[in-house]
Amino acid sequence: MKAMRLVLMQLKYQERAFRRNPAAAFFTIAFPLIFLVILNVIFGGSDLDVGDRVISGATFYIPAIAALTVVNSCYTSIAMSWVFDRDGGVLKRVRGSPLPPWAFLVGRIGHAVILMLALLVLVVLFGWLFYDVDVPGQTMPAVLVTLAVGAFAFCTLGFAIAAVIPNSDAAPAVVNGSILPLLFISDVFIPPDLGTPAWVGHLSSAFPVKHLSEALQTAFNPFTTGAGFELVHLGVIAAWGIAGLLFTLRFSSWEPRV
Repeated sequence: MKAMRLVLMQLKYQERAFRRNPAAAFFTIAFPLIFLVILNVIFGGSDLDVGDRVISGATFYIPAIAALTVVNSCYTSIAMSWVFDRDGGVLKRVRGSPLPPWAFLVGRIGHAVILMLALLVLVVLFGWLFYDVDVPGQTMPAVLVTLAVGAFAFCTLGFAIAAVIPNSDAAPAVVNGSILPLLFISDVFIPPDLGTPAWVGHLSSAFPVKHLSEALQTAFNPFTTGAGFELVHLGVIAAWGIAGLLFTLRFSSWEPRV
């Protein structure tokens, strides 16, 4: 009971800090919707060939933006905030406070995941209301499992990349530089039927973003038969998550870099 109370207190603190920065909160919420509208304006009016099925551009971009939301909430946000708090001495003070480090971590990760889920609900509702996109029915368990595995992987990878960032000035460049190219080559911003070279597809398959996007595409696709689980994609995402966790446990630091 005490452990749960500590986690809830940390969650409450994270939520309050989020609300007290209205500009950042607004753009965090608006960011996926802005991309959804822009990409649908550019590509949403045409049908897309995704393997053995043809779907509308709007149907493609709902799971694509869902993948972007997972990455943005669980990788970019966690990596950035961890480096800034580390260099600002916040993490060092937390280690010296009565709050157990694990409660601090669970609270921070929990807030990122809750925010991710809230944004995903907003994106799906927006797609349903304005683009006539079907909300997953029988494949909803696959959606939730994919989101859970993706959140685990990208949270651990966020902490892992933070461990190699030398200082807070370098954080935006390193974090964005490590993820933005993958978003462009991993069927998130650009549909897969636009003639992307084969080597680009092979390269992106080595990283978890493409596997997250494709697993969500299957789970959201109204033509999917069966439960919608993509076990190979989930396995690759989980493997990256485990690698990120091991790297974090070995190299992550709570002390400011000198």
